[in-house]
Amino acid sequence: MKELQISKRLKAVAEFVGKGLVLADVGCDHGYIPIYLIQKKQIPRAIAMDVNQGPLLRADSHIREWGLESYIETRLSDGVKALKPGEVQSVVIAGMGGPLMEKIILEGTEVFAQVQELILQPQSEIGAFRRFLGEQGYCIEDENMVEEDGKYYPMMKVVHGNMDYASQAEYCYGQKLLRQNHPVLLEFLLREQRKAEEILERLKDSETASARTRRLEMEEEAKIRKEALAYYEM
Repeated sequence: MKELQISKRLKAVAEFVGKGLVLADVGCDHGYIPIYLIQKKQIPRAIAMDVNQGPLLRADSHIREWGLESYIETRLSDGVKALKPGEVQSVVIAGMGGPLMEKIILEGTEVFAQVQELILQPQSEIGAFRRFLGEQGYCIEDENMVEEDGKYYPMMKVVHGNMDYASQAEYCYGQKLLRQNHPVLLEFLLREQRKAEEILERLKDSETASARTRRLEMEEEAKIRKEALAYYEM
């Protein structure tokens, strides 16, 4: 039987999951990550979880379609509330906003205290999310970034430990990505720089309060981006 083909983003997330670990996929949507990992013999079994019945029914249908019902269980769950501490060793949370991920982590402290790794792919407020992880006693062990259909997706493998970040740029753009001189992050930084220059050009003759505020915000962003780009010159 041929293997499930998944998107570049989901494949990059799946590749961070440790071999032989039991997985919970939180906000599983179609259930593609556990299906892919079981087919690859990367994990022995998984629990696919979602807060909504619709995605869970879709995941259930795909799991049956690939004949993996004995390997992947589905559960209706708000975050990890339907998971018992010690039930899994790896948790994937992908494709949600940073603040929602923070809420799931804070509400599931007993469960997360007993997992070996979290594979996280936040979609928003990523700098603040990295800072939150450090404050909660996590450290980012590895990071990746992929571009797909014109969008950029950073993702991270997180374990228990201490985070030692040297600059705001490392929080905003990822210490590991910067220190690896990750090529996709460089593409993203240069694209953001071009977009910022275009916006500043449009704002330059405007003296409204909102234009002045936006210019100040963008100057701060430019400063952090410059710090990030300096890693590529080392």
